[in-house]
Amino acid sequence: MKVLKIVRNTVAIATFVVIAAVMTGCGGLSEAQIAELNNLKTEVRSLETEANSLRDERTRLEKELADKNAKLEQCEKDKEQTRVNLGKLPK
Repeated sequence: MKVLKIVRNTVAIATFVVIAAVMTGCGGLSEAQIAELNNLKTEVRSLETEANSLRDERTRLEKELADKNAKLEQCEKDKEQTRVNLGKLPK
């Protein structure tokens, strides 16, 4: 009985060691893969920052365009009003 128990425990321990070795060797990431992931994360952050910057610039340009269009409209109104006033002057 004791011999059977010792053999069974030895087989269980050996099986556990083999499984742990296989999982460690196959399941982990290599240093190169980790470095590549970190580089990709950095690139993603950089691209997100650039995208946000471009969105901000687009918003600024759209506002500037709206302001210029409003000024242009006002100039057209002033021009038309001046034409009307010139037409009212005696000749």
